[in-house]
Amino acid sequence: MNDNSSDTSLVQPIVRYRNVTKAFGDHVVLKELNLDIMPGEKIALIGPSGSGKTTIARLLMTLERPTSGTIEVNGEMLWHMKHKGKLVAASEKHLHRMRGSIGMVFQHFNLFPHMTILQNVMEGLVQVRKMPKAQAEERALELLSQVGLQEHTKHYPAQLSGGQKQRVAIARALVMQPQILLFDEVTSALDPELVGEVLDVIKGIAAKKDTAMMLITHEMDFARDIADRVLFTDGGVIVEEGPPEQIFGNPQSPRLQSFLTRFLSDRQYQLAEEHVATGVES
Repeated sequence: MNDNSSDTSLVQPIVRYRNVTKAFGDHVVLKELNLDIMPGEKIALIGPSGSGKTTIARLLMTLERPTSGTIEVNGEMLWHMKHKGKLVAASEKHLHRMRGSIGMVFQHFNLFPHMTILQNVMEGLVQVRKMPKAQAEERALELLSQVGLQEHTKHYPAQLSGGQKQRVAIARALVMQPQILLFDEVTSALDPELVGEVLDVIKGIAAKKDTAMMLITHEMDFARDIADRVLFTDGGVIVEEGPPEQIFGNPQSPRLQSFLTRFLSDRQYQLAEEHVATGVES
C-alpha cells in the first residue's frame, strides 16, 4: 500500500450527520439520517418534492434545528456544545462561528436590493470577517470576474437578469471561502433560457475548487455531470446512493426506477413542447 492510500484512509468527513430526525409537529420530514460528506466531495440530492432533501441542507445551514441526532462540521458539533462536561444546546455565538465554514446559495438569490453588486459580495467580508474594505473589494472583484460579472459591479440587483443575480449569489457565497457550499434548487426560479449560464458557473467552480458541495437539484443531467455521489431521498430517508453512473444507469430500488422513468417522460414532453414552440419538427 502506498502512502497516498494510507493518507486517504485517515481523512475525516467535513460534515457528519448522525441519527438526525426532523419533525414539524407530528409530520416527520427526515428520519434517522446518517450521512458523511468528505472534504472536496460533490454530492447531489435528488428526489420528489417533500422528500426531505432541502431539510438536509437547512439543518446544516442552521436554518432549522434538528429534532434529534447530531451534526458535526470539521469534527465539531454544530447544534450542540460542551459546557461543564455536558453536551448542551449551542449558543448563538457558537452557531455564528460554525456558520463561517458553510456557504449557501438560495433559490431566490436573497441579494440586498439597495446595494450594488460589488457591495453585496463584499458585505460579508467587511461585516462578518472584519476585513478592511480595500482588501474585501479586491477579493469581491476577483470572484465577480470568475462568474463573468466584472462589467456589472456598479449595477444594482434590479438591473440584472435572474441568471446574473444567481451568479452574484454564488460569488457572495464563495468569497467567504466556505469549506462546504450548499446549492438549494438554484435554477428553479429562473427562466429556462437562463438555467444553462448558472449551471455552467457551478460546473466551473466544481472543477477548479476543492470546496465540498451539496447540490439539491431537479436537473438530472447536471447531477450526473457534476456529482461524485448521488443520493435519492424519498419519505424522509435516503433510499439509494452511489456514483452517478450507478444511480442513473443501473438504479436498484423500484422507487428510484419509477422516479427516473417519470423524469425522462417529463423531459421528453418538455423537449417536444420546445420543438413546437420554435417550429422545429421533433
